[in-house]
Order: sequence, then structure tokens, then C-alpha cells
Amino acid sequence: MRWMRLLFIGLTAPCIAPFMALGQAPPPAPATATPAAAAPVAAAPPPGPASEVQGSYARLKGFVIKAAEAMPAENYSFKPTPEVRTFARVVGHVVEAQVRVCGIVNRTAAGDMVKTPAETADKAVIVEALKASFSECDKSYAALTDANVAEMFEIGPAKRSRLGLMWGNVSHDNEQYATLALYMRLKGLVPPSSEK
Repeated sequence: MRWMRLLFIGLTAPCIAPFMALGQAPPPAPATATPAAAAPVAAAPPPGPASEVQGSYARLKGFVIKAAEAMPAENYSFKPTPEVRTFARVVGHVVEAQVRVCGIVNRTAAGDMVKTPAETADKAVIVEALKASFSECDKSYAALTDANVAEMFEIGPAKRSRLGLMWGNVSHDNEQYATLALYMRLKGLVPPSSEK
């Protein structure tokens, strides 16, 4: 009989222990109602090569566009020394590079590609072209998946993977954003990535 009592205690102890702990813990805090206006949180994309490059692109896109919008129109012709490009030309270079890379990935016909405005064009025209180049790239990054990262594309005599092209575009945009941020600092402006 003693063995049965020990078996009973041994079997029920794990079941009783959590309830004993409940009696000792403070009561849980009352649940707060979720505000009706709260927007549902979108599920994060699964981690992987595609989501990594997509996240970097999205952050950088915001910085580049904000920099182009924040620089006053009269400073679009600014360049720190005679040998370097103007602010407008740096923005234009982002446009032409993005259109080329993302146009290849999207298989956009040459005649349908966004045109790069002259560096002497109005600020509004240059910013519009910049946003159009990002729209072209938005399609490329949205189509990127972990399953198609190794797809190969011909660029002249070379072949590059979809992932290589997309990371290359992010890297190039990052280099150009650094130049835009420097020009902004030289004009007494705070670059978007440094705003608080």
C-alpha cells in the first residue's frame, strides 16, 4: 500500500505544483483594451537573403528621397570643389543607375525607362525622376524571393545574379547617399539619417 501512496504522490505532484504557485503569485495585471484606432501589425517577412536586401533598400530609399527633397532648389547646383559633381548630378546619377539595374531585372524595354533629367533641370523635375526610378526599383525588390536570388541576368558581357544586382544597387545608393549627406552638411543641413 505504501508504494501505491508514493506512486500517487509522484504522479500528482507535477500536476498540483503549478496550482500551488498560482496561489503565491500576485494577481495578473488587468488587461487593457486595445484602442479601436490601432492598426494591425503586419507580419514580418521570413528572414533570409531576400528580406535582408529588401529591408536595406527600403531604409535607404527613404533617406535618398528625403535628402533630395530637403536640399533647397538654389543648392542643387552646389559642389564643394570644381572637380566634383553638383548635388543635382549626384541625384541624377542615382536615377540613371537605378533605372539601369532595376530596368534589367524588370525586363523593362529601353524606350519605357525613366529618363534622367539634366543637372540644370528644376529641382521638382529631378525629384520626380528620382521617385520614378525608385518606383522602377520597388518592382524589382518586391519580386525578389529566396527562391529566385540566384537567377542570372546579362549586363553587357557580364552575368550577375538577381541578388547580386539588388545588393549592388543598395551599395551604390548608399555611396551616393553619403555624398548627398556630405553636401547637406556643408550647407548647414542635417541629413535624414541623422534626424532625431
